[in-house]
Amino acid sequence: MTLAEVAKAFADWVVEVNDLRREFGQLVAVDGLNLQVRRAQFLGFLGPNGAGKSTTIKMLTGLLRPSGGSIRILGMDLESNSVEVKRRIGVVPEGLALFERLTGNQLLNFVGRMYGLDRDTAASRAAELLDFMELSSAAEQLVADYSHGMKKKIALAAAVIHRPEILFLDEPFEGVDAVAARTLKEMLSRFIAHGGTIFLTSHVLEVVERLCSHIAIIQNGKLVVSGSIEELRAGVRLSSDSNESALTLENIFLRVVGVPKSDSQELSWL
Repeated sequence: MTLAEVAKAFADWVVEVNDLRREFGQLVAVDGLNLQVRRAQFLGFLGPNGAGKSTTIKMLTGLLRPSGGSIRILGMDLESNSVEVKRRIGVVPEGLALFERLTGNQLLNFVGRMYGLDRDTAASRAAELLDFMELSSAAEQLVADYSHGMKKKIALAAAVIHRPEILFLDEPFEGVDAVAARTLKEMLSRFIAHGGTIFLTSHVLEVVERLCSHIAIIQNGKLVVSGSIEELRAGVRLSSDSNESALTLENIFLRVVGVPKSDSQELSWL
C-alpha cells in the first residue's frame, strides 16, 4: 500500500478505537478493543449477552469514560472534542432516554432546537419525520403514552433530525413489531444511501444480515473477528473445512463464539 493509499484509508475512518478498556471494579467489560469503521459503512456490532457491546457504545458516544485506550470519532479525539463530536452524531441508547412528558411533536422540535436548528427548520423536519414514521396521528400525544414500538420510532427520529454523520444504535429492533421494524429498516437504508455511517448492536441476526455491510463480533470484551459478511463466511469455511455454500450470519456467529454443548442438565418437569 502506497503512502497516499494509507492516508486515504485513515481519512475514510470515522470511528477509530485503540486499546479501549473499561473496568467496573474487578470486572473487565471491554478489554483492549481495537476497531475501525469507514464512512458509509453499516456495521453490525455483535456478541453474546455480557460481551461488552452496550458498554462500548456508551464509551463511543461519550456517555461513559473509558478506563484506558483512545477513541477518535470523525477524526477528532473524543475526550478533548466531546461537544463537537456529539453535535455530529446521533444516538439511540439502550434505555431510549426520552422526555416522556412531552408530546411527540414537542420532543422532536425540542431536540432539533437543542442541536442548533432554527425554529422553522426544526418544525419542518419534525413534521416530515412524524409522517415518515407513521406517527402523525400521535403527534400531540405524550410520549409516555406511546407503545414500545412507537417509542423506538420517535427515538430514531430524534436521533436523525439534525442530520448526523454517524448513528449509534443499541438494540433498535428489540420488542418492535414487523410494521415498526419495516419503517426503521427503511429509514436506516436511506441514511446509508445518503452517505451516513451506522454502528448497530442487535441480537436479531436476520435483520443484521439483511442490513449490514460489515460485522464485528466481540466476546468477553475482546474483538474476535471483523470484516464484511463474505469475508467472515470465507474465514469460517477455511477454519472449519466446511463446504457449505451459504453460511448464514447465525452459523458464522455460533461458530465464532462457540456453541454450548448439548449434554446440559435437563429439567425434570419438562
